[in-house]
Amino acid sequence: MSQLKDAILATTANGDKAFVPYIMAGDGGLEKLQSTISKLQELGVTAIEVGIPFTDPVADGPTIERAGERALANGTTLRKVIETLAGFASEIKVPLVAMTYLNPILAYGVEQFAQDASAAGIRGVIIPDMPLEEKDIIHPALQEANIALIQLVSLTSTPERVERLTKASEGFIYAVTVNGITGARSSFANELEEHFAKIQDYTDTPVLAGFGISSPDHVKSFGAFCSGVIVGSKIVDSLANDDWATIEELVLASKVATVR
Repeated sequence: MSQLKDAILATTANGDKAFVPYIMAGDGGLEKLQSTISKLQELGVTAIEVGIPFTDPVADGPTIERAGERALANGTTLRKVIETLAGFASEIKVPLVAMTYLNPILAYGVEQFAQDASAAGIRGVIIPDMPLEEKDIIHPALQEANIALIQLVSLTSTPERVERLTKASEGFIYAVTVNGITGARSSFANELEEHFAKIQDYTDTPVLAGFGISSPDHVKSFGAFCSGVIVGSKIVDSLANDDWATIEELVLASKVATVR
């Protein structure tokens, strides 16, 4: 079992729900990365998704896209992010999940990336532009480094596809809650609970909800029928505005009993 999956199961065993904030590495400068991760750990998050800026993202909404552009303007690269994380790896207490694209990993070198990422505290990787059928490009090296390869499951996936993705996903299953790109939403489809139940039927790997989750009520609502949530755009906005009160409210919503 992966360290990432262990962390999520330990959280849910206590009756809480997993909370995974997404941050864009390099937004505001890589020198902020250590303090941001430290503060999130202090708030009690389960894991942290570390976004790597990319020139041609396929899933990012306006908020995260702008954060990526700011990070790129600061000269942020995959290699620099890993080097920065490695500089304070001994202080990282929660699993990190890198959200990156395939080309930067190939340019880095697959085996070297896996080794360096593991040493820097990365315990999971999400690669949204790599189809399941191509996972062997990187999966063996990740396995060797004890890094989980996480799969995204969309609302439009066929039952057969959902089964294949869920059985292949490691660490957790990233269940996308909307059709489209990331970004805060005010409402979600009514059939999501049934969709999540079908995903969980295929596997004992935790299912986390992501895309559009932006309020404590969203965190509680999704927590009623899955293992936890990933919050991206709202976290990125709050960090840009140094609004830690909003982030704390979101995290605390995962630690109280969920009532539907």
